[in-house]
Amino acid sequence: MAKEKKTKVEEKETVTTALRDEAKAELNNYGVTPRKVRLVIDLIRGKDLNEALVILDNCNKLCAADIKKLLLSCKANAVNNFHMDGDSLYVASITANDAAKLKRILPRAKGSASGLVKRWSHVYVTLKSREAI
Repeated sequence: MAKEKKTKVEEKETVTTALRDEAKAELNNYGVTPRKVRLVIDLIRGKDLNEALVILDNCNKLCAADIKKLLLSCKANAVNNFHMDGDSLYVASITANDAAKLKRILPRAKGSASGLVKRWSHVYVTLKSREAI
């Protein structure tokens, strides 16, 4: 009997099931205050991913573009790393927390000065699959 050679394509099994039921991404030291970011993320919490992306496209806030970029990154993590279905994803949780606070001096009248705190934020997002529910 002749020995059959297997190619690498035949040896490699395709993974059809998801490795995990959730994917995460984070945006650290984002130069917008958490209060302003929360206005945007409250609009998309619990929505389907495609619906959330449409909402962010039509949102008139500066941080909406960066939050959309974060969602697309999390989707890429889910699809490429964990073999999740990209069409069944939804925003399970999204939070904006305090990060570093930069203390600056604001000049005032008669040679005095006031304090100015520039707040930054950390944004964390978790996408889950509707099939896992």
